[in-house]
Parts: sequence; structure tokens; C-alpha cells
Amino acid sequence: MTTVSAPRIEHHRDPLGIGESRPRLSWTLSDAPADWQQHAYAITVVRIDGEETFDVASSEQVLVPWPSRALESRERVAVRVAVQGDDGDWFDPSPATWLETGLLHAEDWSARPIGLELDEDPESDARRATLVRRGFRVDGQIVRARLYATAHGLYDAEINGIRVGSDTLSPGWTVYRERLRYYAYDVAGLLRDGDNAIGAWLGDGWYRGRLGWRGGHRNVFGRDLSFLAQLEITYADGRRVTLGTDDTWRAAPSPILRSGIYDGEDHDARQEVPGWSTPAFDDGDWAPVAVRERDPRTLVAPTGPPVRVTEDVAPVAVLTSPRGARILDFGQNLVGRVRIRAMGPRGATVTLRTAEVLQEGEIFTRPLRSARSTDHYTLAGRRDGEEWEPRFTFHGFRYVEVDGWPGDLDADAAAGALTARVLHTDLERTGWFACSDPLVEQLHRNVVWGMRGNFVDIPTDCPQRDERVGWTGDIQVFGPTASTLFDVSGMLSGWLRDLEADQLPDGTVPWFVPVIPTHKVWDPIRPGAAWGDVATLLPWTIYQRFGDTGVLATQFESARRWVDKVESAAGPDRLWNEGFQLGDWLDPAAPPQDPGDARTDRYLVATAYFARSARAVADMARVLDRSADAAHYAALAGEVAAAFRAAYVKPDGTMTSDAQTAYALAIVFDLLPDPAQRARAGARLAELVRADGNRIATGFVGTPLVYDALTLTGHTDTAYDLLQETECPSWLYQIVQGATTIWERWDALLPDGSVNPGTMTSFNHYALGAVADWLHRSVAGLAPAEPGYRRIRFAPRPGGGLTHASATQRTPYGEASISWRIEHDRLHVDVTVPVGTTAELDLPGLAVEELGHGSHARSVSLAG
Repeated sequence: MTTVSAPRIEHHRDPLGIGESRPRLSWTLSDAPADWQQHAYAITVVRIDGEETFDVASSEQVLVPWPSRALESRERVAVRVAVQGDDGDWFDPSPATWLETGLLHAEDWSARPIGLELDEDPESDARRATLVRRGFRVDGQIVRARLYATAHGLYDAEINGIRVGSDTLSPGWTVYRERLRYYAYDVAGLLRDGDNAIGAWLGDGWYRGRLGWRGGHRNVFGRDLSFLAQLEITYADGRRVTLGTDDTWRAAPSPILRSGIYDGEDHDARQEVPGWSTPAFDDGDWAPVAVRERDPRTLVAPTGPPVRVTEDVAPVAVLTSPRGARILDFGQNLVGRVRIRAMGPRGATVTLRTAEVLQEGEIFTRPLRSARSTDHYTLAGRRDGEEWEPRFTFHGFRYVEVDGWPGDLDADAAAGALTARVLHTDLERTGWFACSDPLVEQLHRNVVWGMRGNFVDIPTDCPQRDERVGWTGDIQVFGPTASTLFDVSGMLSGWLRDLEADQLPDGTVPWFVPVIPTHKVWDPIRPGAAWGDVATLLPWTIYQRFGDTGVLATQFESARRWVDKVESAAGPDRLWNEGFQLGDWLDPAAPPQDPGDARTDRYLVATAYFARSARAVADMARVLDRSADAAHYAALAGEVAAAFRAAYVKPDGTMTSDAQTAYALAIVFDLLPDPAQRARAGARLAELVRADGNRIATGFVGTPLVYDALTLTGHTDTAYDLLQETECPSWLYQIVQGATTIWERWDALLPDGSVNPGTMTSFNHYALGAVADWLHRSVAGLAPAEPGYRRIRFAPRPGGGLTHASATQRTPYGEASISWRIEHDRLHVDVTVPVGTTAELDLPGLAVEELGHGSHARSVSLAG
């Protein structure tokens, strides 16, 4: 019997407080008979005034249009789906999904931002976090209670002494002047009849905390620290009471004496205010709040999940450094903060200093640059002990130096007393990979950990030093891998809207989003290839992996404006060969302090990306039925590709920049239509890889492409040689050196164990982890052949001595998988194709085979 899953609402994991009035719906099917196909579907929408069912003759099941009238603010409805097969039979409807809209219109907000005016230096990084609160009464039976909350800064809300929600670092980091995100919470279970209280902690966060390197800047988005909240209570008798932030609230300094994203948090438990968010608390000596102005038109509901603590990690060892310091080793470079449980005298202070690596047995903080990355907790001296973790900061670390611990800190004591709490945007895992080489498996784990640590509300470059910004080039190259490993569709769709908000009027895409002021290299903003191309290539990636045409429609103008800007910069000859470019950033041959000095001509890189982005905009226009735009940008792409070949490709297929990245760009971006030139370019690329001893010779631009370029031109064995090399620089060199995440530099740790002397030396950067997508698509052999995996390509390419590999992908249609093994010169392959999709199976030596949904097993001889 075919079963239908409960429908998914847009890209939401929990569709409470959504911002879409006409949300699209998706569902998966299972247990369908062979060759069965969906012929029609029926969506039932259950509203408070009745239900409607809409029959649609269609085989679509991913992001189908909302069939009913638009939802209103606060509207809660149930949705279920039934499907009809091509035999005419209808199957049982799915379980219902409840969804609820948030506040969709500016006029829905009556609350005003509030905060506490403190006499403090607005340029200081030691500004105190604050508390705001008010009491209220509940009178009657509650049927619904919602809290809508956001802040200038970061907030943690409480009702009757209980934390609201499981999110942290909310409302996150957006282009606040145009897009301030709010979250909705179901708080009915926290309320009680009679007296109640609501309050919030407020910290600087990204809004007014220190941002940027070389000392950074404060108050980038404003100087106020403000909480905006609206508590709406609906009673059984139909009353709806709204309690918004206003001048009836009271405020006081919190026990958090300072808090910053880079610098950590100082908390004095002696200054805590017991019961401050409970109804019995007397706030008579608290100060009146300052009521501030805020344009409610900027308030937006989230499109993806919030940041949450997703895992706890215990220390694996307690080390004693040469100078006698106690250092916890958590065994994994991770992102989060440390929770402590301690008992000690009042006034004693525990200090936690974090670092990613050790040098000569001590924590090594030079890679952090000016980030203090230190937390202080001063004990209140409670007899039953104290528990604490920072609220408004996060660190990237493996090691924590602990000073001032009350009592002995051996391994047994540390295991229960100090815990690393891993936090990141709470994305759903969608892709898994395994193989017979433990070093390659560790490489894949490192990519996953690196992504988790750098997807903290926005896609950042690194999580530990005085930077942590949304570099556009990093996510451009890593987007396909991110979209394989996790469901990033909602998160990155929202971030792309921030990108468009920060995009300059002439179409220039910033180097990082949200934009912050920096030193002269990045300010004023100038267009740069590979970084700016995120405006075209990331929407296309999301479309390819999740089947979402909506992101193409939303981002088309942004993408088009970027290509138009590049066209203007290149001029009639179609060569983008002037201006500032980063090129193949962090080529391992580049000097430590000049990472843009790569082997590949930076203008070759720029022109190749110009051609690729023009083609992407043409493809977007084609999908969106914009035929005139499709024709225009396709013609432009052809002109740029011809100019590229004339300037950079020799008649025999070799290139003016005889470097791996140059060939990889030309092959993967399909700039060599002549088969002979393409074959020669592939051969030369393989020769260069071998000449470099199978060591890495590419930077940010070339690394995501070189494996595909080798595979596409028939040099898979060379790709495996490159993958499995262990000498520096190489992927597995990092693993041999003990890496548990992906490094910024191939040689962040030198062969002698010392840290690279460059000032850019992060041990947790995801960009070079883009190789993981090739592991899924070519090593295991699972890739989308049509957008959203509507059609799947299974094409494993065994090599490198691997005896088995597998990949599982949770596609929009359900779970697809492949597993292969080699036994006695035969390749045995098992695949699973989800209902609603088709697949092609491409095995060595056999013709491509068409597959329907279900499980399939094949075997082929590899002998000869």
C-alpha cells in the first residue's frame, strides 16, 4: 500500500510563525508498486471555518503551489495530502501537518522596542548586558499563546522563570536596516492562571558588538540594545489579549558584565537577581525602560531553522602544560561554548581560554588574532553548586585552558564538570558517505564538522578569530557540498535575500554579507570574480539540489544585475582583465602574506567566471520562461567563452596559464567545445597533477573543480592519486597531522608541527571541503540528474584501491542510496530509487540502464 508522508511546508522544519501566506507543499511516497506513478493529488486544508479539498491532475510532489486562498496573519491550519495512481486508485491521505503564519503585516505589530539606558562608553567592548521584564495576569482558559520576539542585539526570553524556546544567538545576523528576523514561540504551557511575568536578557551580539579584524568596529548597525516582543494570548471565550513591549516594562543591569562574539563573556554570579522573571519578583527599584523607534516593515519571519545547541561533547583528556596550566582536550575542533558545574567559595573566578591547537604543550592563540576568546565566571558561593554557560558568544576550539578551578581538575572531575556544547544552525542532515579508506572517511567527517561550525546563522569563513563573516566566495564554492550534506535550502535562501539587500545599486556584490566596515582592501566595495558570482551560482545550486524554482524567481534580478555589472567592467572585448581580483585565493604556492599570488592568471579566473555566470542567468531565465532574457544571456555567455578561448587557450588545448586551476575552469565550465582541445586540456591537467607529486596545487577556485575536471576527461585514476596523497600539501596530509576539521591553508600546520606563520591560519574553514561533493557524486556515485533529484544519476567510479563505498541522500522525494563493493574482480552495486523519481545507472563497461523506483542490484566484471 502506497503511503504518503505528512506534507512539508516550504523549507521549514517546524512551520510555526512562518512568513509565507501561500506556502508551497511537498511530500514523499513509499511502498508503491513497481512502475506505479502518481497521476493526481488532493490537498485538504482544514481551517477554523471548515475544510476544503483541491484535486490537481499532476505528478508533482515537491514545492507544489498553495491551492487555497492566502493565509492571514496568525492563521493556523492543518494540511493533508492524498494521491491517485495512474491506475485511478486513491490511496489513504497522509497524516496532517499543522502550520501557522506569523505576523505578516507591519500593522500587526503594536509593540515598540525597549531597553535600558546605561552610562557607558559606546565604543567600549566591555558593555554590560541588561534585563527587561514586566508582570501581567492571565484570566481565563487559554487556547493559544504566542510570543513573537526579536532584538537589536541578542535575546534570551523567559516566562515565569523558564527559558522560552531552544534557540540561541537569536535573532541572528541579518542586514538589520532592511531585514530584522523575528521568531515565534508557543508559550501556552508556560503560562498559568493569575499572576505571570515575562522578561529577557539582552546582549550586544553582532548588532552593536565588535566586528571585523584589525581591532574591528563597534556599533556597526546601531548603539541601542533593544528588545521587541509581542505576547498574544487567545482565550476560549474568543478574547485575544496582546502584551507588547512598551513603557510599562522595567529594566536593570544583568550579571553579564561584558559579552562579545569574539571576546567571550564575563559573568558575575554574585550579581544575579534570583526570580527576576517570576511573578513574585518586586521590580520597584528597577529603572523605567527607554522606548525606541523601529520600522515594523523590516520585520521578517525566518526561512530556515535557528541556531541551537545540538550536541554535548565531553573532554577526552586533561593535560598539564609545561607552565602548569590545566588544559582540556575535547578531541574535536568544534564550535560552541563550555558549560561548567562547580562548587567553590564566593568571589572565586573560573577562567576559560579557548584555542584550536597546542604549541609546545600550551594553548596557541596567535591564530585568533585580536579575539580574546575567553570566558570568566565569578562564583556566588552556593552550597549546592553552580551551573553556567555563556549566553551571547561562541568559540571555535578543541582545547580549553582552565584557570581558577575550585578543587582538583583531573580527568574524572572534568568529565562531569565541563562540557563542550556544540551549536550551529539546526539544519537537517541529508547526505552521508562511507568507504573502505579510513583516512578518506575522516576527511569526510572533517568536512561535516567544518560545515557545522561555520553555519552559525550565516555561512561564515571561520568561527574562532576576529572575523567570522559571510564571505561570498566561500559559500559559492562550497554550496554544492553544503546542499548535499544538509538541507540548507531555507537558510541560504534567506541569506541570499540579505545579499541582495547589501548589493550595490550598480550590481556589485559585496565580498561578505552582511557588510561590515573594514580596512582599505575591502572598502570601498569592488566587484570580484568567484566571490560576486555567488549571486548567480548559489541560487542555481539550490534549484539543482532542492528543485526550488522560487529561489530563482526571487534572486533573478540580483543575479542579472551582477552579470550586467561584470559585462560593463569587461567591455566590448568580453575579457574581464582589469581591476582588483583575488583569483585562485590561497594557492599553496602563494606566499603566506600574499595569498592571491597564484599560479593561475587572476584575469583568466575572472573571465571564466563571467562566462559561467552569464550561462547561469540564461538558464535561470529559461526555467522562469523569460525567453528574451534567456536568449540575451546565452548569447553573452557564448561571446565571453569565445573571448576566453582566444585570450587564454592555445590551439592545441594547452593554456597560457599552465596551471591546474586554469584547466579545471576551462573543462568544468564547459569553455572548450572542441573535443580535441578538451581532451588535451584534461591530459595536461593530469600531467600537472603527476608532476606536482599528486599534491594540491589549487586554491579556493580550483579545488572544487579539479576532481570533476579529471573525472570528466577520463583521468579518474589521477583524481584518486590526488585524493589519497599524504604529503603536504594534500587532503590527507591534514588528516595525518591530526586535523578534525578542514583548514584554511593546506599547510596551516607545517610538517614540523609548527603553525604556519601567516596571519590567516584558521584550523576550521569549510571552503576547501568542497571535495566532499565529488566523493558523493563520483566515488560513491550518487548525483542529481534533474533538479531536486527528480531524476538520479548513479555512476560510481571505483579507484584508488577502494573496495567499497556508499552514499545516502535524503532527497525531496525520499531517500536515495547507493552501495558498491568489489569482490573477485566484480563490481556489485545496490541502489535505491525513491518513489516519484527515475534513475540512470552508469556502470563501467555497460550501457546506461534506466531504473524506476525501488531497490536494484547489479554486478559487472572489472577484469580486463
